[in-house]
Amino acid sequence: MTTATKVAIKPLGDRIVVQPLEAEQTTASGLVIPDTAKEKPQEGRVLAVGPGNWNEDGDERVPLDVKEGDVVLYSKYGGTEVKYGGEEYLVLSARDVLAIIEK
Repeated sequence: MTTATKVAIKPLGDRIVVQPLEAEQTTASGLVIPDTAKEKPQEGRVLAVGPGNWNEDGDERVPLDVKEGDVVLYSKYGGTEVKYGGEEYLVLSARDVLAIIEK
């Protein structure tokens, strides 16, 4: 999977567009994992971030905690899978992002 730097999908509100990272191909002991046994990845790179939701007064947007380029850990069943331009993306709500992974 290629790492795209710009994507033509612009999320709304508190949504985030993530490109899932590839799952591990081998175990720690060196065994190769077949495609049928691979777990769905829960880690991805943020490609686009929405402007955030409006505050309670409706006069100001509340910014999101993540930014483009961050590598995040997201909930296993969160978001909506989208195919666009031959690539697979995940559109998540900000509440589905569990953590930012610092490398």
